[in-house]
Amino acid sequence: MESMEVKIINKSHHPLPSYETHEAAGMDVRAYLPEGPVVIRSMQRALIPTGLYMQLPSGYECQIRPRSGLALNHGISIANSPGTVDADYRGEIGIILINFGENDFTVNDGDRICQMVITRYSHVKWEEVKELDRTKREDGSFGHTGTN
Repeated sequence: MESMEVKIINKSHHPLPSYETHEAAGMDVRAYLPEGPVVIRSMQRALIPTGLYMQLPSGYECQIRPRSGLALNHGISIANSPGTVDADYRGEIGIILINFGENDFTVNDGDRICQMVITRYSHVKWEEVKELDRTKREDGSFGHTGTN
């Protein structure tokens, strides 16, 4: 498994994002709410601060993903899932939580609110052509292979 060092500033009093298990791809990120809890009403969204600022190496991004337990148990997700933090961004990482559940959801200081995955990306150089290579699938779209 590859590892790398990433510079990070933590202005919260919470631990840095961390992997809960050895094989986990995502690190849990905590809410930083020194002013008190935030209530997200059903079908509403809120920007939740983390107190984290990072400097990613060029060619890497930070993906912000929902936590499956919050999604299943409370309908809480990431509004722009997955969110992307670019390598040249230096501001505080904020998490846009959305409540798809029926009940209000309270976010407390220190709650684990999302997962963070650091991954490589490539820039694309477009090659304009008149025709694409043929495939068996061709233009088959959503559900074209059936449901079983």
